[in-house]
Amino acid sequence: MSDEEASMSELSDDYSDAADDFDEDMEQGYDDDSELSEGFISDSGFSPLGDPSSTCSTDRRGSLDPKGKGKARASNISSFRRVGEVEFRVLSSQELKDEQSRAVDYVADMLKLKPEGAAVLLRYFAWKKEKLLEAYMEDSEGTLAKAGIQESGSQPRLKRVRGFECSICYDDSNQETLALSCDHRFCKACYFTYVMAKINDEGESRRIQCMGNDCNVIVDERTVELLADDDTLARYRSLLNRTYVDDNNQLRWCPAPNCDYAIECNVTPRQLNCVIPTVECACSHMSCFGCGEADHRPCVCPIVKRWLKKCADDSETSNWIQANTKECTKCNSTIEKNGGCNHMTCKRCQWEFCWVCMGPWSDHGTAWYNCARFEEKGEKGIEDVQSKSRASLKRYLHYYNRYANHEQSIKLEKELALRTEKKMDEMQEHSTLSWIEVQFLAKAVQELTRARTILKWTYAMTFYLAKNNQTQMFEDNQNDLEQAVESLAELVERPLEEDKIAQLRQQTTDRTVYVAKRCKVLLEDTLRGYDEQRWIWADPIKL
Repeated sequence: MSDEEASMSELSDDYSDAADDFDEDMEQGYDDDSELSEGFISDSGFSPLGDPSSTCSTDRRGSLDPKGKGKARASNISSFRRVGEVEFRVLSSQELKDEQSRAVDYVADMLKLKPEGAAVLLRYFAWKKEKLLEAYMEDSEGTLAKAGIQESGSQPRLKRVRGFECSICYDDSNQETLALSCDHRFCKACYFTYVMAKINDEGESRRIQCMGNDCNVIVDERTVELLADDDTLARYRSLLNRTYVDDNNQLRWCPAPNCDYAIECNVTPRQLNCVIPTVECACSHMSCFGCGEADHRPCVCPIVKRWLKKCADDSETSNWIQANTKECTKCNSTIEKNGGCNHMTCKRCQWEFCWVCMGPWSDHGTAWYNCARFEEKGEKGIEDVQSKSRASLKRYLHYYNRYANHEQSIKLEKELALRTEKKMDEMQEHSTLSWIEVQFLAKAVQELTRARTILKWTYAMTFYLAKNNQTQMFEDNQNDLEQAVESLAELVERPLEEDKIAQLRQQTTDRTVYVAKRCKVLLEDTLRGYDEQRWIWADPIKL
């Protein structure tokens, strides 16, 4: 019996318990990772690779229920939860507004300011309350002036002023006018046009200034409400929400298309070489809080950034050129050999030379197309450079092809998911299984996608790892998961046989559980390796 068959047999013995746990995990979005990952953070925190003296601790905020499901502590406040190494919470647009309102009320109460002024002050200080209060206590008037607040003036309101002439449009009819606390007055029509252009055309919201020359008094939210139509007001408030998120290092917008949720996570840039801050939005999109890319466990952000750049730029084109072309020794033009003959003639300068030794062709005498100086020391150096370039390219393509293969398989499995739905319908027609009982196929496809995503990034990680015993162990785990994934994929795509549906259900569920277990083993060991500083990179990580 093979190792894999033995593992399958062991899993079948306690199949019912494993299947129940697996079904629950599937329904909850693999919150099982939440439990296992709590062990990844040691009491002393993480230490960046290559810098034993520094610490890389993760601030874990909030509280978790025993199963890590992240149930809300209060009905109107999103709770912190965990799917990987860090806690996070998802905030809706309304929750973002509520967060801002609480901060505004706090500052307004502390400094005895109007709420509109407190909001302008907070936005000026990028919502850093401590910095704001410190500056205000040192110089209250100067701080307000720099922020664009003039508390002593009257509240902005629309009114008609007899005999007033707008200094912009020179209209002197008896129309409504508006002045901020600075008392620079303009007609409502001009102010409306100005504010609409700032919001709709320039995307400005927090620093819309008075139209008066050299006046920095800010057009606050109450004033915008006096002027804007409903659509523009909605855009203005949306822009304010966006600036709130952009100003806060612990907030990031969900990168999924057309998603309006923001995610809060207390992880710092310095931690990103040893922590993978995986988060899951309410829209179900999983991403990395550190870099914004899709979930890339078990690869840390600096390696992901380096790998994606390597795949996107022309560095490997350069390697190919070095491996397959040479420069003319006279004019330095790049020449590609397109035939078997070693007698080369540069098209640019007509220089004739030998492709093997790069020496003048005239020196070859009667040797003709057989270079007799291939082993000479100087030419051997050239061949060494060529060999290294070829070896570098071959190594890169080895890992890239496997990375790209899983990426392509993930895309194809979206089509497989559609075919699986049809197969599930067929199962119901030809057996007594209910719709819930045939869900094992859909769960298998979900697990395949998850496992292939992990495998994809293991190849990027291996490319940068130095060769040692730890890397060999990592590759062993990688190979085990690879075999488990291919075994499950073959089973899922197998044609349906009516008399073997029960057997297919049993085998598919067993192998799906096994793939999930292998994913867990690989992630657990890899992430613990970051904590223990076991992973040695061929080149140091630089943030």
